[in-house]
Amino acid sequence: MGWFNRGAVVPVLKLSGAIGMAAPLRPGLSLAALAGPIERAFSMSRAKSVAVVINSPGGSPVQSSLLFKRMRQLADEKGKKIYVFCEDVAASGGYYLAVAGDEIYADPSSIVGSIGVISASFGLDRAIEKLGISRRVYTAGTHKGSLDPFQPEKPDDIERLKSIQRNVHDVFIGVVKDRRLGRLRGPDAELFSGAFWSASDALELGLIDGISDVRTKMRELHGDNVRLRVVPVERGWLASRFRKLPSVLGGPGPGSVSGSLAFADDLVSAIEIRAMWSRFGL
Repeated sequence: MGWFNRGAVVPVLKLSGAIGMAAPLRPGLSLAALAGPIERAFSMSRAKSVAVVINSPGGSPVQSSLLFKRMRQLADEKGKKIYVFCEDVAASGGYYLAVAGDEIYADPSSIVGSIGVISASFGLDRAIEKLGISRRVYTAGTHKGSLDPFQPEKPDDIERLKSIQRNVHDVFIGVVKDRRLGRLRGPDAELFSGAFWSASDALELGLIDGISDVRTKMRELHGDNVRLRVVPVERGWLASRFRKLPSVLGGPGPGSVSGSLAFADDLVSAIEIRAMWSRFGL
């Protein structure tokens, strides 16, 4: 008799980390890496619900869009309803992913929002000048070397970047308005300023639908016997790191030029990702 009383199976897809960016031992979220798990989540069960748990400070707007579109495509094709649950943070691209949900919930301490676009760099031109270092750049194309951090900023380059950011921001705003139609409360100047809020404030602004967690909500929808099944997300990136180690036959490793460059690139990526999380006090 117990067999027939087993509850519905609800797939749980966990999207955790920066979007499109990768750091040592932690791959970034991208459609290439997550296409398989997303497909499995929407095909795993006959239940009409798919739970998506998000913990992301954002990242690539392109990968955010691709992941958003794929989840919505599968939800429409298979007649599924997406319930999103924000953990520590669902901000910027993380919130872009969240609006794929038909309903969005958050923990009381979650950080939500940051609907904006940012580009950060450093100005090192005066530093290398003090060190007696000259920067030599040769390009074919008037703007090919624009925004080089080792050269003084040019007003035209800044305006061009801001124009691109406005275009990307407009796309983001359009997606949020479409998905949260009739639920947003508050002036556009506040909602789309790039600010972020606690869950209670996000609820007042209509950015989320309630304060809850995945198990509580799924029990409300499917009964106490509901079974949550986490969809495995392969983490194959670590293996690629090991493949860079020197083999008995020789080859590029950490001690080689290519290995050192790879390590430096990983270190920079790790610092950038750490800075993204730090913006939200995490």
